[in-house]
Amino acid sequence: MQAPSISPPYPALLDWLRRHRIDYEVHEHAETFSAQTTARAEGIDARTFAKVVCVETDDGRRALLVVDAPDRVDLRKARAILDADAVRLLSEPELTMLAPGCEVGAMPAAGELFGVPMHADYAVRDAPEISFNAGTHRYSVRVDRSAWERATHVRYADVAADPELGPAWTR
Repeated sequence: MQAPSISPPYPALLDWLRRHRIDYEVHEHAETFSAQTTARAEGIDARTFAKVVCVETDDGRRALLVVDAPDRVDLRKARAILDADAVRLLSEPELTMLAPGCEVGAMPAAGELFGVPMHADYAVRDAPEISFNAGTHRYSVRVDRSAWERATHVRYADVAADPELGPAWTR
């Protein structure tokens, strides 16, 4: 019986980081499928792990939304930020088409790699370093947040759901 193959970090991400002169650390961890679980596997504060959510507006524009791992994206706020009447999450097949070299749900926080703009919640600015998926469920990268910010041209906005309006498990 052959051991399952482990996908390496997304090569285009590592090239992009080098091209933008962003120092980074690659972290291998147990396979995880949520940002909070990944942060725990790495032994880091979940507020320093960036969760990436891909959305599409009613007029076909796509964007990456970035929030801290424990937070959720508020689609009403996303509509306002993107100046759209409606915003929806991308389906798994759409994510595969947008980022063919990445595992579904492990897209890195680098919209330029996929030709889409990126908006992050204000809370992402709180940490001097952030981590995010490196295109797989087994690897992430840790970078200086300000260097990432300059390279990505991320726009900050209030995009996270307000905890008091969320389900009980978020309180």
